[in-house]
This record gives sequence, structure tokens and C-alpha cells, in this order.
Amino acid sequence: MKWLLKIIDAVRPTFEEGGKLKIFKPVFEALEYFFFAPSAKTLGAPHVRDPLDLKRVMSMVIISVVPCVLSAFYFFGWRFLAMIIVSYASGLAVEAIFAITRKESINEGFFVTGILFPLILPPNLPLWMVGVGVAFGVLIGKELFGGTGRNLFNPALVGRCFLSLAYPKAIASSWVEPSHELIGGLKVWITPSLDAVSGATPLAMAKQGGFTDTAHMLFGSVSGSAGETSSILIILGGIFLLLTRVASWRTVVGILGSFITLNAILILGGVVDYSMPGVFGPIVWHLFAGGLLFGAFFMATDPVTGPANNTAKWFYGIIIGSTTVLIRNFTGYVEGVTFAILLGNIVAPILDEIMIAIRIRRLKYEG
Repeated sequence: MKWLLKIIDAVRPTFEEGGKLKIFKPVFEALEYFFFAPSAKTLGAPHVRDPLDLKRVMSMVIISVVPCVLSAFYFFGWRFLAMIIVSYASGLAVEAIFAITRKESINEGFFVTGILFPLILPPNLPLWMVGVGVAFGVLIGKELFGGTGRNLFNPALVGRCFLSLAYPKAIASSWVEPSHELIGGLKVWITPSLDAVSGATPLAMAKQGGFTDTAHMLFGSVSGSAGETSSILIILGGIFLLLTRVASWRTVVGILGSFITLNAILILGGVVDYSMPGVFGPIVWHLFAGGLLFGAFFMATDPVTGPANNTAKWFYGIIIGSTTVLIRNFTGYVEGVTFAILLGNIVAPILDEIMIAIRIRRLKYEG
């Protein structure tokens, strides 16, 4: 990579103060920092670097979703690749505008948002909606709060929520069956009128009393969001995040544990009867259906929009898992993970404040 570093060093003066392209310095720095660590050093000792820096977090998350990306590309073909390109182009355009206006660097965090956003969308959603959705998410969910590190909500989920509320018919009609051929969907470009075989998601089918085979949800041969169809690949990526300590196991266990527990309470208490049409399947089936696993591992564990206190992470996870159960069972929505995580984002700062206040009070009492 030395040759690339030489090229970067050669063109650097063009983007510095006094250069012809100085207005595009944030864009130049974003490309440079994607490949190399920043060259700037602290003025005085000690010159210490935190191994869990933004670049490492970004890299680990992107690596963890690679299996889901490859799976979506295999099942839904070249159109999913187009969704990724549109997501990056539209989102980075918004990021670049704000970075140039503020005279700041483009934050590397969008490289994660740009890849996660297509994974939580129906694979046949019009490409212009993909662009509008990610632009809205970055603008409203992050930039209006001051940029990465200051945002209250997960930008990808803000964009997904916006599309669900603004274009519900398009969202409902964009679910397609994944290709079951040996080479998957790689030989076709899926279009609503020609190639797409529309199909209800497992959660939508369950509302009618029909339950998809759990094995199909494990391996990804079901209709659903592009990256949420294969539970096995989601779990593998999630375990990778946990082992690298990028994601908090407390949040994940809190979500999945509360989800299972509340479901069990509702069943044992006779509040819901999963043998009746109009409700969902057994707990294990329920666990693998929809975007619960993807949301628990990749969305709720966002270190910026989640709590920092370890105890607060437990309550944060419990709120998300319990809210998902309530939305799925007692509302007209077939899925509730997006709304549940956004609710968790709202209460995350409050949870941190409460836990810190309790800790301070305990220390005063002990003192």
C-alpha cells in the first residue's frame, strides 16, 4: 500500500489551505483515513492510542455483516448491489455537504450506516426510495444533532422508520421470494413486473395463521429484508462482534432474554394463544422470525445511541426486547424491532443518568 500512500502525499497540498481543491478537504481526508490511520500526532507525550478507536469499530462491524451482505447478494442478485451503491452515494453526499459547511472531516461512521441501511430494507424497494431514506436518516438522525458521536438515534433506523411511515404501500409490496436456483439471483435483475415473485414475510404469514419452517429462516430461503433472512449468518456475525467487544453482550442478552421471558409469561398466563390464527408462532420460531436477531446484534449495540453504563445496558436491552413483543402481539404492525430500538435510543441517556446518580449516592453513603 506504499504506492497509494505516495499518491496521497503527492496530492495532499491540493486539498490543504491555499490549494485549488481546499473546499473538498473533508472528502479527501475521509478517503485517506479509510485506508490509513491519521498522520496527526499529539503535541506532547504520552503518545497513546486507544485500540478501540472509531476505525476499528467501523472495520469490525463491516466485517461482521459481510456474511449477510454476501447472502443478500446471492439470494436477491445484482439489484441488492445497486441498493448498496445508492445508499453510499446518497448518504455520503449529505455527509460531505455538512462536512464542507462545517469545515470538518467526513466521519468514518457512515461507512457502517451505508452498508447496514440496505440490509434492513425490502430487496425490491425502488432505488430512489433507498436514496431518499438514507439521506433522511443521515440528515435528521445524525447531522441535525451535530454529527457522529452526538446523534440520539441510529441513522439507519431513522431512515427505515421514515420509509415505513411515508411509503407504507411501497414497503408492503416490495417483499420478494429469494431465488432458489443454484446460482441464486445472480443472473437476473429483479423488477416488480417481470422477475419478482412476491411473497409475504414469515411474520406477515403468521398473522394469517401460517408458519414458515424454522429451517428456512435459519438458512435464508424466506422473504424478508435483504440482510435479515438467514438467522445463522446473523448469529455468526453477532458472535464476532461480541468476541471483539465491539458489541455489548449485556445489551444482546437483555434483548433476547426479555423477549423470551415476556413471550413465555404471555403464553403461560393465557394472554396469547399461538395455536390461533392472527398471532405468531412458538417462542423459538418467534426468535428467528423478522429482524429481531439483526436488530439485537447490529443495531441496538451501536455505542453512540446506546447507554454507556453497564447496568443501564441491561435495562436498555430489556426495554427493547419487551417492546418488540408488545408491538408484535398487540398492534397492527407485524414487526416492532425498529420502533423498539428507537424507543431505546430515547431512554438511553436517561438510563445512564439514573445509574450514575445511584452510584454517586451509594458512594456518598459509603463515605
